[in-house]
Amino acid sequence: MAKKATAKTQPPESPSGDIRVVDMAEALGERYLSYALSTIMSRSLPDVRDGLKPVHRRLLYAMRQLRLEPGQGYKKSARVVGDVIGQYHPHGDQSIYDALVRMAQDFAQRYPMVDGQGNFGNIDGDNAAAMRYTEARLTEAAALMLNGITEDTVDFRATYDGENVEPVVLPAAFPNFLANGAQGIAVGMATSVPPHNVAEVCDALQHLIKSPNATIEKLVSLMPGPDFPTGGIVCESRETMVEAYRTGRGSFRIRSRWEKEDLKGGGWQIVVTEIPYQVAKSRLIEKVADLLHEKKLPFLDDIRDESTTDVRIVLVPKSRNVEPLHLMEQLFRQTDFETRFGLNMNVLDASQTPRVMPLPEVLRAFLDHRREVLVRRSKFRLGEIERRLEILDGYLVAYLNIDEVIRIIRYEDEPKPVMMRKWGLTDLQAESILNMRLKSLRKLEEVEIKGEHKKLSQEKKELSQLLQEEGQQWSRISDEIGELKKTYGPKTELGRRRTAFADAPSAVIIPLEAMVEREPVTVICSAKGWIRTMKGHVEESPEIKFKDGDRAKFHIQCETTDKLLVFGTNGKFYTIGVDKLPGGRGHGEPIRLMIDLGNDQDIVDVMIHKPGIKLLVAAHDGRGFIVPSDDIVAQTRSGKQVLVLGEGGEAAICVPVSPAADMLATIGENRKLLIFPLKEVPEMSRGRGVTLQKYKDGGISDARAFKKTEGLSWRHGTGQRTETNIKDWIGERAQAGRLPPNGFPRGNKF
Repeated sequence: MAKKATAKTQPPESPSGDIRVVDMAEALGERYLSYALSTIMSRSLPDVRDGLKPVHRRLLYAMRQLRLEPGQGYKKSARVVGDVIGQYHPHGDQSIYDALVRMAQDFAQRYPMVDGQGNFGNIDGDNAAAMRYTEARLTEAAALMLNGITEDTVDFRATYDGENVEPVVLPAAFPNFLANGAQGIAVGMATSVPPHNVAEVCDALQHLIKSPNATIEKLVSLMPGPDFPTGGIVCESRETMVEAYRTGRGSFRIRSRWEKEDLKGGGWQIVVTEIPYQVAKSRLIEKVADLLHEKKLPFLDDIRDESTTDVRIVLVPKSRNVEPLHLMEQLFRQTDFETRFGLNMNVLDASQTPRVMPLPEVLRAFLDHRREVLVRRSKFRLGEIERRLEILDGYLVAYLNIDEVIRIIRYEDEPKPVMMRKWGLTDLQAESILNMRLKSLRKLEEVEIKGEHKKLSQEKKELSQLLQEEGQQWSRISDEIGELKKTYGPKTELGRRRTAFADAPSAVIIPLEAMVEREPVTVICSAKGWIRTMKGHVEESPEIKFKDGDRAKFHIQCETTDKLLVFGTNGKFYTIGVDKLPGGRGHGEPIRLMIDLGNDQDIVDVMIHKPGIKLLVAAHDGRGFIVPSDDIVAQTRSGKQVLVLGEGGEAAICVPVSPAADMLATIGENRKLLIFPLKEVPEMSRGRGVTLQKYKDGGISDARAFKKTEGLSWRHGTGQRTETNIKDWIGERAQAGRLPPNGFPRGNKF
């Protein structure tokens, strides 16, 4: 049997080109760095000189090439987008059209660069129509951005396919970077610049020309802050604004502009006429409607959108007793009626280096660019003038020797070199003479040439002087800025300031009563802790029923906007809104379901919180102190520990102390009465206090603060009895006291 030939395994063919072995991390880092640089420089960050990203710059340049200047006819947006894709910007058509749309939206751009015709979206957040339906042309501001671009004012570079050229930066006679702002997210960095008022920017630029070392405070006084196309109110302190522009980083709080509108019958509503920048009105209203549905806006009853071309959002309050300020404060906290706009002036400088610039550097960069444009434009114009003067000089030679010129042209085979040798003409002059038309030989044309020569010679002298004197250059730039300010001044419709300023809002405390309809009610709490409310101020009556074995203990007339204070035997105060209590049907609910009061603890007292008053609190062992009522309001259901108790101790007393009171009377369960000066009792917010009265058996039963000259009163039968001769019971704090006067209640209660 023949032996089978074993086939040798052949190595796979290597791909074309060299194979390099590189570290994975190094290869990824190199490629990611290239991607990051491309994103930063060619997509996301604007140039500080013209404030444009490449896509916007290419759009404006392409529209100029299509002769879409202001006053000319419109062209389809699809035509513009097609030219931009085909010649300058090899990216998706939708991203280019989105950039075009944004430059045409007067609610997105403070000074639109594109004059759009058709549906370009609205402030509700609706999208623009497709590019085949809309038309566009440049605005006056865009024309200023491109002014002089054909006069060697800026550098050009090859486009992506090498077939055309595009500008590296626009001449930018309009301070677009600050005027329209910019936003972009690159790799590891971002930019966010709000729009500003052009007239104010011009003031700051002119001041910086006069005073190159101007302080940031002075510049901010001339250019006080953002001017958003949608208006609104910037609520920040001047110090915050100055610091933001000093560092190039910060943020601005923007609030909606609103006003109270009175209605017939004493009612009112709030009308919002301006909303913060970049907030979609429809989504804002949807958010408010969702919060209303979730019952998170207790002050608001309804919201309506009555907007036409102007914003008009109507807010209907729940009650006419609601304060408009409280209603708006609640909306500011929970919705986009208030937003913050970040300031991060991270831009590409003239050397295409990304960095954060403070305001003076941004203004200086624009001025330096304008000076470079002026110098380059002047040199270009000077070159054109010199060329034209050279031609005119040749024409004058021709007129002086017209007959000889005609003879040479007629009889010489090569007239050009003959004329150059005979009169010392340059090639350009000789060529220009040969290209003259016969009708230009008339005498009047010679006069016109001499006049043009004189005019151009004067212009050449002025331009030469301009290029030599830096001060004259800055004067020319200042004049240009002054003309720009006239065009976009505060008296013009486009130039008037839309955003107002206000101080940073202080913390508005919305009181509980502002959220509740004020109605009279009566709080009834039984001995076993069942609590309820009854509408109106109801007197105590046997008709008020309780559970079997239970009885009335507290009967308080108050209003739904009041706060109820509950003092427990554990020394804690609990706070409950009266509006949160159950209604009068049935026997109510156990108060222990509303507060963390244990079953082994009881209620000492229930009262309505009255700001500014003072209370005497004491434990069963006779130790106590005076506490201001403002210090005992609890924020949680677990209560606030005020009276600190000893082991096994319980709170027993909580009585009001009137401002006129100067004496304190205490009586113990042992029926001993003691009266002493009230000033001997300390005022504290928390603690055990001091001994008010000593007891051999039992503890404290009751206490009362009173004015000495008015005497001590207690309940006697169906009325009151007052004892003014109390010197026998006056002693020092912590004494035992003596038996009370005859007729004092046997229950040892005042």
